[in-house]
Amino acid sequence: MAGTVKVAFGDIASVEQLNLLIAFERAKERGVDVQTTFFKSEDLAAQAVVGRQADVGIGTPYALLQKVKAPIRLFYQISNLRFYPVVNTEFYKDWKDLDGQEFAVHSRGSGTEAIMNLMAQKHGIKFSKLSYVPGAEVRAGALLQGNVKATIIDSSALRLVKEKGGDKYKALEMGDINASDEALYANTAFLESSANDVQILVEELLKTQREINKDPKSVVALRAKYKLLPDLPKDLEGEVEPYFEDAVSAKLYPDDGGSAAAVKSDFEFYTVAGQLKGDAGQLKAEDFWSFQPLEKARAALGS
Repeated sequence: MAGTVKVAFGDIASVEQLNLLIAFERAKERGVDVQTTFFKSEDLAAQAVVGRQADVGIGTPYALLQKVKAPIRLFYQISNLRFYPVVNTEFYKDWKDLDGQEFAVHSRGSGTEAIMNLMAQKHGIKFSKLSYVPGAEVRAGALLQGNVKATIIDSSALRLVKEKGGDKYKALEMGDINASDEALYANTAFLESSANDVQILVEELLKTQREINKDPKSVVALRAKYKLLPDLPKDLEGEVEPYFEDAVSAKLYPDDGGSAAAVKSDFEFYTVAGQLKGDAGQLKAEDFWSFQPLEKARAALGS
């Protein structure tokens, strides 16, 4: 008999979460009562999971796991880091211009914060402050309105900035970055006690993501079918299809839900970025991940 899964988002509901929301609806069709709560930050979502007010969180809480040794494990890789640092060229032209300046990222402990810490190291600069502004669309809006002069956004938000701001805004080069942006994680006790519910959830996530990667246009019909994000502004409705086409082209969403190789890449990136301490080669995947739900789901799907 299926049960309840309480999912804590550390963000507002937006276009970029549609793949997850679709999979959650499909899990509901199989009897799993997926309940979502949206918190103001990933920190608050993680605290809810640690405190058992929520069952599943969304993010990459590597630092939390290492620092406090919380009984939590990641179990599904949602997305890879695919972001673009963008500046208002009236103030900044390159990385050196950002030395001593403020920069807006998603949230504390997020992949966007890790990227900017890494870029600061790479270019020998230091930000005066990292401000936390959840939501790529929100950060893009703040950039266009002049409330921030430098931030990091996704491909959909970048397209919006270019359309409305043109050459006034510039994306800075980052080089190759290969690491997880978001993953699902849960208390180990929950993963054991609700193994069947978790497997159903992971199966639907895998099936939905593979479907989207094969045909990104399918998200539009699935959003309509499940009546998701009904309050989405009209100007953003047209962004759904282009966003997922860009995401699939950039290989934002992995087909396999995570792997040992992906975790190794995470260790390499997050140690350099300062989120994890120690030698990346000495870190153990089993201290951070539980692959059992994925293995069971893959076996059930025949892949």
